[in-house]
Amino acid sequence: MKFRVAAVQYELADIDSFDEFAEQVHHYIKNAAEYGVQFVLFPEFMTTQLLSIGDEEGNPLPIERLPDFTDAYTALFKQLAQQYQIYIAAGTHVVQVGDKRRNTAFLFHPDGKVDQQAKLHMTPTEVQEWNMSPGDGLEVFETAFGTIALLTCYDIEFPEIVRMARAKGADVIFCPSCTDDRHGFYRVRYCCHARAVENQVYIVTTGTVGSLRKVDFMRANYGQAAVISPNDIPFPPAGIVTQGEINQDMLVVADLDLKLLNDVRLAGSVTTWRDRRTDLYPDW
Repeated sequence: MKFRVAAVQYELADIDSFDEFAEQVHHYIKNAAEYGVQFVLFPEFMTTQLLSIGDEEGNPLPIERLPDFTDAYTALFKQLAQQYQIYIAAGTHVVQVGDKRRNTAFLFHPDGKVDQQAKLHMTPTEVQEWNMSPGDGLEVFETAFGTIALLTCYDIEFPEIVRMARAKGADVIFCPSCTDDRHGFYRVRYCCHARAVENQVYIVTTGTVGSLRKVDFMRANYGQAAVISPNDIPFPPAGIVTQGEINQDMLVVADLDLKLLNDVRLAGSVTTWRDRRTDLYPDW
């Protein structure tokens, strides 16, 4: 099976209203639709842009106010997914679940269905500055183009969770990310390559670019979108199907072929998925 994906290098900039956010999102979706894609990925923490709208005194909104936008956020992406008949992995949005605040990835289906996957591993900033809580478990999601998983930024640095996703049937891992410097960016990027090799899957990743001058911890962003494959003969030698220009406002587009994944799992130069030692380290 073949299908086309796009990953958005979303430019964060201060805004004055939710309508400005919606207009920017619509621009990227419309652009992706013009390329005939079936999936669009947005980056982690893209909705922190909404905090720059500020309060009546012009002060930026605190992180605890971000869940106030959840209904508008979900309505916007649900409508766009149905309008353009595209699966939208709409980055992450901070939601309130009881007394817990979670950084949650959303998948909007063309038929109106909405899936969620809370981030499973919290960075020190998320815990200490934003009082975030990790999710409780891993889900994979069935689509018309196969099984996918949503693993956010720091999650991709833990081999076990990606192995679980593959064991549950995921062929493509969508990895929305947000990193503020080259160190964080390359941690995520190198781990994406490692997870693609280990599990013989595609990784679609992207990050935020630009700057929110009003919002703490979002003043610097270092991002690049990429579609990453296993390193074997049917794929590009470096395992990079496509990638964007670092820190530019843009999107990248690539075609994924699931048959190639099956081919290399069965008879590749190496067969890392088949050769794993579940007698020593079970999938979960």
